[in-house]
Amino acid sequence: MEKTKLTKAVIIEHLHDKLGINRSDIHQIVDEFFEEVKAGLKEEKIIELRGFGTFEVRTRKGREKARNPKTGDLVAVDTHGVAVFRPGKELKDLVWDLRQEN
Repeated sequence: MEKTKLTKAVIIEHLHDKLGINRSDIHQIVDEFFEEVKAGLKEEKIIELRGFGTFEVRTRKGREKARNPKTGDLVAVDTHGVAVFRPGKELKDLVWDLRQEN
């Protein structure tokens, strides 16, 4: 079974079909939602979306010896933040029984 992508444009189209709201209004709402999430993460806030999951920033320690996978060269990596997502219980339960077929 080939996996397909669910893009922002497809989500906007689905919301338009379900709610009958103008596509440009939905697009603006979706964009503003993502901007709020990004702004919260930039301020190192925890973004909790009940029934879906939690976004947060974690600090990854820097190190002296890291390898550039493209060139193989040794490089130093500074301490930096990474955005992480933890799925909520409802989302975990929803996808628990999905299996990937080869």
